[in-house]
Amino acid sequence: MRSVRRVLRTAGAAVAPSAPALETRPVVAEPPRLQRAEPLEGGEVRVRRVDGDPVVGVAAFLDGIQESRVLAHWPGGIPLVGGTVAATVRRRVGRTLVAWRPDATRVEHALFAPRAALGDAVWRALADGCDVRDTGDPDEQGPWHPLELTARALSAVQRRREAAETACAELWCAEGDGPLFVDGGIASAGSAAHSPLAIGVVKSHRTLYVDGDALPRVLGLAAGERTTAFTVASPRRASVASWYLRLRDPAAHDALWGLVRVEVALLGATPDHCDLVSRWLLAERQPVSLPDPRWGAMAYGIRLTEEYLRALTR
Repeated sequence: MRSVRRVLRTAGAAVAPSAPALETRPVVAEPPRLQRAEPLEGGEVRVRRVDGDPVVGVAAFLDGIQESRVLAHWPGGIPLVGGTVAATVRRRVGRTLVAWRPDATRVEHALFAPRAALGDAVWRALADGCDVRDTGDPDEQGPWHPLELTARALSAVQRRREAAETACAELWCAEGDGPLFVDGGIASAGSAAHSPLAIGVVKSHRTLYVDGDALPRVLGLAAGERTTAFTVASPRRASVASWYLRLRDPAAHDALWGLVRVEVALLGATPDHCDLVSRWLLAERQPVSLPDPRWGAMAYGIRLTEEYLRALTR
């Protein structure tokens, strides 16, 4: 902010009033969809009870956060967006989580703006006091819509968070000891997507990887039941093995409540391994992650890790 204020004074621009984080603004999301996936266990997606009682097996938790705000508007309506991202791995020791190692916690603060819209002189002046990242296309000559520039900045912040999470996941998978609970998918997590240590847990279900008769089977899962595994493949991401697991009884809730989609490395994703990973995740239902509204599908270890990151970035 000191760097931004100093440069703004030379242009007669004003600092933007305090506003909610960009992450809280309504966005146009991709429409919900069903997508067929190739079954790994048999010829179709089926329902099966997880074989065995819940057992603690997760050794560490990985989560990341981001927050971005418009700090000022340059003449012409150009938003200068301040973004913070953080990611960390917290290791389980007994019944508590502790820092694993210093390089497994990453915190970045940066200013996101289109260089072409500001000009080289202003860009160098801003870069003299903070990390500045270009969100524009160098071939664009303008004019620029302020909302489009804000959306680009938000996307850039998200990519920085994903990069920080991937770096932490790869570090643990290379040098850590034991299964890593990753908040979100692992298909885009670099080499971690191929590691037997990484377990991705997806809580949102805008895309459901089922079709036809398999859909009511997934939505009808009872607590402690899972689907058989299938392959999630994408041209831009690694192929992973995945399955749906119901953590809690959905009675009195909607059909997706308490449902998670698990991702593990494709190699070694046998039925016995899928059951074992499911038992580990079912053990993470306690303690309950209240008062977080996502508690139906959120592990308490992830809630603690997120709170730790919030404290680091305040």
